[in-house]
Amino acid sequence: MTQPVPFIDLSRFEPGFSEGFLTGVRTLVEKTQFVGGPQIELCEKALAAHEGVTHAVGCANGTDALQLVLRAADVGPGDIVLVPDMTFWATFEAVVNVGARPATVDVDRETLHWNARLFEEAVLKFKPKAAMLVHLYGWACPDTMAIRKAAQKHGVFLIEDCAQAFGAKIGGKTVIAGAQLSTTSFYPAKVLGASGDAGACFTNDADLALKTRKLANHGRRDHYSYDYVGWNSRMGAYEALFLNQSLPHLAARLKSRGRAVEHYRRELAGLPLKFLSPGPGIEENYYCSVALVEPAVRARLTEHLKKEGIGFGTIYPGAMSVQPCSERWMAGKISHGNAEWISQAVLNLPTFAYIRDDEMARVVSVVKAFFNG
Repeated sequence: MTQPVPFIDLSRFEPGFSEGFLTGVRTLVEKTQFVGGPQIELCEKALAAHEGVTHAVGCANGTDALQLVLRAADVGPGDIVLVPDMTFWATFEAVVNVGARPATVDVDRETLHWNARLFEEAVLKFKPKAAMLVHLYGWACPDTMAIRKAAQKHGVFLIEDCAQAFGAKIGGKTVIAGAQLSTTSFYPAKVLGASGDAGACFTNDADLALKTRKLANHGRRDHYSYDYVGWNSRMGAYEALFLNQSLPHLAARLKSRGRAVEHYRRELAGLPLKFLSPGPGIEENYYCSVALVEPAVRARLTEHLKKEGIGFGTIYPGAMSVQPCSERWMAGKISHGNAEWISQAVLNLPTFAYIRDDEMARVVSVVKAFFNG
C-alpha cells in the first residue's frame, strides 16, 4: 500500500485559523461568556444573512433542530409526517420523538430524492399534517418547487431538512431562503461545521422563529415564566465562535470540495461508476461526491479501496423503512424498492476542504486499477 487517503480530514484549516479560535476561546473564558452572549447573536445574524432569510435560531444540534421545527409547526401525537425512505435516521427519529408517526415515501432512483408525483400520491394516501423534504448530497431535491406547491395546495406543513445542503441553491436562491421552515446541522463533518454539535432553524416567519427560539430555551417567555414545555437546546458559545470564524472561509472551502467532485466526475467518466450531479438550475455545495455502481460490484470495489487505504462512504447504507425498529413506529410506507437499491449501490469518494491534487490522483488511480484490471 502506498499513500492512504482519508474519506474526510477535518484538520485542514486556513493559516492562522486555529490560533484565532484559541484567542477567541480565551476571551470567552475571561468574560465567562459560556451560555448566550455576543458570539451567539453574531452567529445567528451571519447565518441568516448568508442564507437570505430573516430569522436563524441556533440550537444544540441538527436533530434538535428537526424536533424544534416540528414542535413549532404544532406536530405531535396523532399526526402523520411524511419522510423520505432515503435519509439519515435523525429525520425519522425526530418525528417519533415529538410523538408523531412517520410514513416513509420512496425516492427516485435517478435523482435519489423525492419526486413530486410520488409525494402527492403519499399526501392523498396518508393525509399527513407535515412532511420532511430532505435535500441530500449537497444539492436541492430537483422537484423542490413542485413539492412546495403541492404541499401548499393540500395544506401540508413542509419542513426542509438541509443538513447536507447549507449554501446550496435552486433557482438562484439558497434552498433555505425558499423554505417555509428549515433546519441544518453544523456537525463538524458538514461543509460548515462547528467545533462540536450545533444546529440551526431558519424561517422568514417571525412568529415561527419566536416559538422555535422559546422551545429551544425551556419554552421561556422570560427567565421564570413559560409559554411552552420546551427543553434545553441552546447553541454553545464555543460552537458559535468556531462558526463565526469559519463562515468567511466557506466559499474557499466549497471551491476546494468542488474541485475534488468535478475531478472524479471528469477523470472517472466512462467507467461502470455513474457519478450524479444535481441538474440545471441547481447549485450544489459539494458536500460529497455521489456515484452509483451495481451492488455486487460495490462490494468488491469497497474491499479494493480498503486494501489500498482509500477512504469512502456509503451515504446511506440502509433505507428507513427496513431498520430493525422502524415498523413499530411507522404509519405506513410507499416503496418501490428504490431506496433499498440505492443504499446498496451508492458510493462516496474522499471529498473535503483542501484535499490535495496528489490525493485526488491517488483515488482516481486506485479506482481505475480496479475497473481496468
